[in-house]
Amino acid sequence: MFGPPVDQGQVPIVLPQSSGDPKDALQKVIAPACTLKLVSKNATPDSTPPAENSIPKGSHWVDLTEPGTIVVIDQPQDQKCAAVGGIMAQRMKVRGVAGCIVGGRVRDLAELRESQLPIFALGKSTVGTNAESVAYARNVRISITGVDVSPGDIIFCDPLEGVVVIPLELLDETLSLMPKLVASDDKVKEAVLGGMPVAEAFRTFRN
Repeated sequence: MFGPPVDQGQVPIVLPQSSGDPKDALQKVIAPACTLKLVSKNATPDSTPPAENSIPKGSHWVDLTEPGTIVVIDQPQDQKCAAVGGIMAQRMKVRGVAGCIVGGRVRDLAELRESQLPIFALGKSTVGTNAESVAYARNVRISITGVDVSPGDIIFCDPLEGVVVIPLELLDETLSLMPKLVASDDKVKEAVLGGMPVAEAFRTFRN
């Protein structure tokens, strides 16, 4: 329905890197995406992004983040530096950002936790962003581990289950489908608890 059939929009191997207050450690977050594309500081981009998607000279990308969104960052996969650290997390929190997904690395894990901003990333690093990366464009279509993300797509973050991207154009279809899927699974669980074989429960309630 969304994304390739195998992943269904799920961003693989993205793990929570901040939890803040223990009582909030299992908190789910859902919000529209705003995106950031990083490139190698030694690379020459093929084109210049439109003015509305560029980072104005003298500005920092984090100061342009939008309240109520989840910032999704595309970092070149061969880089070892962190795309987000403690200062970036604190600034996003102050700006009212709902969360951050990093298709790369983060650092300052203690500070990330103190920020209480939900942050998911592929890994961690001790190296600052400027060692390898530069912000190239904001609110453009990006790809995180093979999953495309456009500005405004709905991002669902669950510290236990992971991250899912719902393309905005499929949101209504997804919302109409989910109650049926949940109800079907609830019936399967009830039947299995009552002794019904799983194969029979699937045939009865999932077809």
